[in-house]
Amino acid sequence: MSWLDDDDDDVLEFDESSIRVRPNPKANRPRTKRRPAHADAQIARVLGVDRGRYTVLADEGGVDERLVLATRARELRKMPIVTGDRARVVGDRSGDAGTLSRIIGIEERTSLLRRSADDTDQVERVIVANADQMLVVVAAADPEPRARLVDRYLIAALDAGMRPLLVVTKTDIADPTAFLRHFEALDDLQIFTSGMSTGGMPLEAIGEALVGHSTVFVGHSGVGKSTLVNALVPDAHRATGHVNQVTGRGRHTSSSTVSLRYQSADKTGWVIDTPGVRSFGLGHVKTANILRAFTDLAEIALECPRGCTHLATAPDCALPVAVAEGRLGDRGAERLDSLQRLLATFAEK
Repeated sequence: MSWLDDDDDDVLEFDESSIRVRPNPKANRPRTKRRPAHADAQIARVLGVDRGRYTVLADEGGVDERLVLATRARELRKMPIVTGDRARVVGDRSGDAGTLSRIIGIEERTSLLRRSADDTDQVERVIVANADQMLVVVAAADPEPRARLVDRYLIAALDAGMRPLLVVTKTDIADPTAFLRHFEALDDLQIFTSGMSTGGMPLEAIGEALVGHSTVFVGHSGVGKSTLVNALVPDAHRATGHVNQVTGRGRHTSSSTVSLRYQSADKTGWVIDTPGVRSFGLGHVKTANILRAFTDLAEIALECPRGCTHLATAPDCALPVAVAEGRLGDRGAERLDSLQRLLATFAEK
């Protein structure tokens, strides 16, 4: 380097060889967004999640099908990876003891079942991915069936694009006929009940509905959901509990969500068992989707004026008129009340 002196126009020479630059490889390394191609990544089904470790099924349906333990790549730390996900897995996929593979990506999901802490909470929790059916388990008694909780499950299922199913257990204790009238107008809801004389569940019929599908099981604690799962999948070994005779509440026995293969002869399906819950927040659901869970009411709602909120204070709403005229059956008033309660919560939000 040279510099011109102002007084005598002499050129001053400087030697840069003595300058010492402190090395900082991390800062001086060229930044890049390039990532490994991972052309050898294999698609595996996520069966369960436990404290940052994922049990995945590699080579599903093949002769080398095996369980593999995996962790997530650092770039996926903000993405929820849940049971039912189709994960791209690299690394050691042998499934041998002490080995650990790595999830580097998630395939596009076909559905997502979500819930929030309550209806006003916008923070959603993803429960299951890629399920196409929801099977709601409810007891005829002990604990008493909660129609509005079932309504919430139905709304969540329809919002996620899942087909709803309903199983009523413990019908040897109480007759569920009055409870089921609440849903008699729902043509798309398939209902299974145990025999009143024997108390046995129609396992063959339920199993037939599971074949070829990925079905998430949901229900209030203590309704017999884990017992039903164990009957359908004998090697599931899901813990079962009892209902407190004082509080009427069931004990949480299933503490995690897990996928289990249902097998009937050469036919298969997937059962996704979830922990029992006493509430199911719908803060993430769009208001327009709530009415879809009440198909009988939705048909009448077409007669309402444009922009009708269907709330109890809505002028010229066709739903109360239909109830008064008996067009919605004996349970029409109760179903309308259930709908309006949910809509009122969203209106406040």
